[in-house]
Amino acid sequence: MKIKNAVIAISLVTSSVVMGLGASSVYADWPTKDIHLVVPYSAGGNTDVLSRQVADLLQKELDVNIIVENRPGAGSTVATGRLARGGRDADHTILMASPGHVIGASIYPNLPYDAVNDFKFIEKLLDAPNIMVVPSSSPYNTVAEFITAAKSKPMTFSHPGVGSSIHMSGELFKTLTKTKLTAVPFPGSGAALPALLSGDVDVSFENASTVLPHIQSGGLKALAVTTKNRFKALPNVPTVIETEGYDLGGFVTTVWNGVIAGNNFPDEGVEVLQAALQRVKERKEFTEFIDKMGAETRLYFW
Repeated sequence: MKIKNAVIAISLVTSSVVMGLGASSVYADWPTKDIHLVVPYSAGGNTDVLSRQVADLLQKELDVNIIVENRPGAGSTVATGRLARGGRDADHTILMASPGHVIGASIYPNLPYDAVNDFKFIEKLLDAPNIMVVPSSSPYNTVAEFITAAKSKPMTFSHPGVGSSIHMSGELFKTLTKTKLTAVPFPGSGAALPALLSGDVDVSFENASTVLPHIQSGGLKALAVTTKNRFKALPNVPTVIETEGYDLGGFVTTVWNGVIAGNNFPDEGVEVLQAALQRVKERKEFTEFIDKMGAETRLYFW
């Protein structure tokens, strides 16, 4: 996995956003029709749930229909490639991006688009942790216990698509711990979750919003969170880097989400959306929503 390239790509994204931000002005001639918000993953996962909440609030801000469309495939690159090509309604189509946007550029060498230069980065919305979870029936209660077992026998971890933050978290854990983990892909977190709950896979590094209700209900056990600091919703769950007996100081991952558009998206649309999304982020409904997700609006990368 070309993890260094992904970090470089994220840095380039950050630079492009900073350079692209300027004084905002209000344009009365955009939007002129429904806005399409593309989710590059299947329904039920973190990105989908967030997108539907944002669509509802953005619709109130702009007084126009926001149509959410799920277009999963190849770790978000199918939908992202379509966005880059433009086409019909390109001037009113946006996408809810995630770490897969830049990770894909590192693991797919022949993508038909440039992950930085072919897009306009409109607004970052949040950062959130992933959580290392096992089924409630699992005999392992700590990360150290799981590592010991995974060194002695083959084990599996689920993920919702190649290049997702969940997939990359699993691969990073496998590399740092030198364990015998095999990745099992699913078409989205909604499909991966039943396999995890039933014990068909051994572990996952899922988004907090996806698994938190199942942790709270007892369907899943949280072994650790993937962030540098503990997760406020689960204060008694350690971070991966706290694992005793193993040097896992390099294991820190988060998931971010933000709205992007293709280069043929109008500049006035970018400015209108930036202003509207800023207002969305200030609404009580949004702040309560991301608090339940365990997310923050701090800027880790973008």
